[in-house]
Amino acid sequence: MTDAWPKELRVSKDRRSLTVSFDNGETYTFAAELLRVASPSAEVQGHSPEQRVTVPGKINVEITRMEPVGNYAVRIIFDDMHDTGLFSWDYLLELGRNKESRWQAYLDELAEKGLSREPFAPRH
Repeated sequence: MTDAWPKELRVSKDRRSLTVSFDNGETYTFAAELLRVASPSAEVQGHSPEQRVTVPGKINVEITRMEPVGNYAVRIIFDDMHDTGLFSWDYLLELGRNKESRWQAYLDELAEKGLSREPFAPRH
């Protein structure tokens, strides 16, 4: 049950962040990188906690576009062609309220797995 509805979703000019303003007065700005690595898609979250994927190399990801999904969510399409995450209003609200802890958990996972926020560059 949604306890707040978005009044506005605004992508920054550089397409690297999204600001969501809710009707209860809460406003959150999300880096595109956080939205991409925390995508609620099965591709990222898996079908159980054990299947969740730590997504590296997305420091430069940008939001290409957004599409409304009914009256409950938005599909965010990223420039790396990821487009399967449906960000419900509840999910965006929860992500905003827990943004710092979710971000730190992501950074900790990268470190534990020896992964980087930087895109992988093949060696020549």
